[in-house]
Amino acid sequence: MAYNLGFVFTNYNNSLDSIKTVESIFKIKELNSFIIVIVDNNSNNDQIKTLQDIKIKYPLVQLIFNNENLGYFKGLNIGIRYIREHNIIIKYLIIGNNDLYFPTDFYKNIISNESSFHRYSVISPNIVTEDGIYQNPHVIKKISKFREVIYDLYFSNYIIAKYIKKFAIISNFITDRSDEKSYKKSQIIYQGHGSCYILTPLFFEHFQELFAPTFLMGEEFFLSYQLNQKNLKLFYESNVKLVHKWHASINNVPPKKIWEIAKESHKIYRKYIKLI
Repeated sequence: MAYNLGFVFTNYNNSLDSIKTVESIFKIKELNSFIIVIVDNNSNNDQIKTLQDIKIKYPLVQLIFNNENLGYFKGLNIGIRYIREHNIIIKYLIIGNNDLYFPTDFYKNIISNESSFHRYSVISPNIVTEDGIYQNPHVIKKISKFREVIYDLYFSNYIIAKYIKKFAIISNFITDRSDEKSYKKSQIIYQGHGSCYILTPLFFEHFQELFAPTFLMGEEFFLSYQLNQKNLKLFYESNVKLVHKWHASINNVPPKKIWEIAKESHKIYRKYIKLI
């Protein structure tokens, strides 16, 4: 079976968000051929029951239940493998969080800007939060050495991390990167926001799945690193827009636990990006 679009999302104890995302997809105009795969990362029983309710209204949605929490990209890879192992043909594959809301003109905007999808292996869409914050283009050029040093300080100690975070909030007008202010301009970028990517046929000419060395955090870099190994580029397409609820899966995770997860990812990141 061939589909115009495929969707793969991970779900972890926020099944209502998955339902809302699925509902938004079924409202997309001109889109009459698609498949949705949701990979659950070992949610609790109540959340699994809620997720299973999707099948009642939308029986074509495929649900995969992991026996352990594999994390973000590794979870997405389970869905990608499902599609590949079942010989499902997809023109473009949208992968991401399960708290994304797709506007009714989503497919129309892809078709209107399809030249970008023919030229690049991965498209990073125009992602906007519910309160109007633009999250792409996430990183247009490589991170500066100064900021890399700050990252190392941030992950050296949790107390230090809290002070750095407080200072960053206070000095936001000075320290914040301004990449997202270029949200109106479609262009090649270094990293796209990790909540959503669109994989084109060119990606699958070179790879079978995502490079996923970490449990969570840092996915933006590792995808860009993966593409760079084949001299492929990541393209930000400003005209393909969607809404991101943002942090729906980790809102209930203690801040220190999130920092610890990010610290482990940073250790792996530092193996690829050296300060010296």
